[in-house]
Amino acid sequence: MTATLAHVPGTVFRVTDDLTADSPPEARGLGRDGVRLLVASEPSPGDVRTVHTTFSAIGDHLGPGDLLLVNNSATVAGEVDGRVAGRGAVVVHVATELDDCTWVVELRTAPDAAHPVLDAVEGDVVELASGGPRLRLEGPYPRPDSSPTGRGNRLWRSVELDGCTLAEHLEALGRPIAYGYLRSRFPIDAYQTVFARLPGSAEMASAARPFTAALVTGLVSAGVLVAPVTLHTGLSSQESGEAPQPERFAVSPETAALVNFARSRGGRVVAVGTTATRAIESAADAGGRVHAAAGWTEVVISPDRPAHVVDGLVTGWHDPEASHLLLVESVAGAALTQRAYDEAVAHRYAWHEFGDAGLFLPHR
Repeated sequence: MTATLAHVPGTVFRVTDDLTADSPPEARGLGRDGVRLLVASEPSPGDVRTVHTTFSAIGDHLGPGDLLLVNNSATVAGEVDGRVAGRGAVVVHVATELDDCTWVVELRTAPDAAHPVLDAVEGDVVELASGGPRLRLEGPYPRPDSSPTGRGNRLWRSVELDGCTLAEHLEALGRPIAYGYLRSRFPIDAYQTVFARLPGSAEMASAARPFTAALVTGLVSAGVLVAPVTLHTGLSSQESGEAPQPERFAVSPETAALVNFARSRGGRVVAVGTTATRAIESAADAGGRVHAAAGWTEVVISPDRPAHVVDGLVTGWHDPEASHLLLVESVAGAALTQRAYDEAVAHRYAWHEFGDAGLFLPHR
């Protein structure tokens, strides 16, 4: 059984559609590390300070001995067109493979995946375009009462009806998962981070996107440590009130040892994104010591299950009531999070995977 949200985030703000980044920064005349960076720090309890800068200057706010945790999962092409008998065209988002020929999928409205299809029913057969396999919806995922709102089911466990060929079909004809707010299609390379090594994420671990090889080299040369974890992302909810789904993760013995070393020397452990946070916290005990671990994680970081290891966060900007915002609040604290989001809205920072970034450094 997956974790559920105990409550919605406390941070209150309003995002308008014109704050959405509708294309990669490169298409807007910027380098990857040319996006804006809002640094929200708390040198002493209650003393919240903010700095507006560019991501290329993130090293000005990190020091020797600080450790960046990065997700080395690579994005796969998980979107294809399909058709459901009696319902018409749909866009199929493929989250992850479960058992033999069994996959987690989401159906969204054609042609641009702007909205989830919530009136599908168990037994519906999805015919994929261009001669792809047929998928039968077997039941809601991860359990029969998965819909958080009662308005219909978003994620389904599906089984292939024509042999186990979906992976090959996606590799040949799939495209990156995208939503209706993007102005056009972009190649898979636009959805990879500089740290991407292991294919498996349905959606990009986007907090790391602004890093470049040159920027990482400069950080390492200045004494900032970098350690990889793996978390293969599923499908985030574009709607509110839904907890993260179970996801595959791995923390190596080498990363566990490096994190424990950095903490023992007083360094800050700064996770690059909610995915890296979820991975490392899934391998940590209540005392904050990290152990090598791998498998499926159902850990949901929130004020009810706070972070034990991470004490800083590089992140994009999340919509109100998104479960990711609970994680941000848990790491950064409610006051710092609220101040940062108020300024991000006021200064018109760009939202979503191709948008601007934040660095949260709460008092320790």
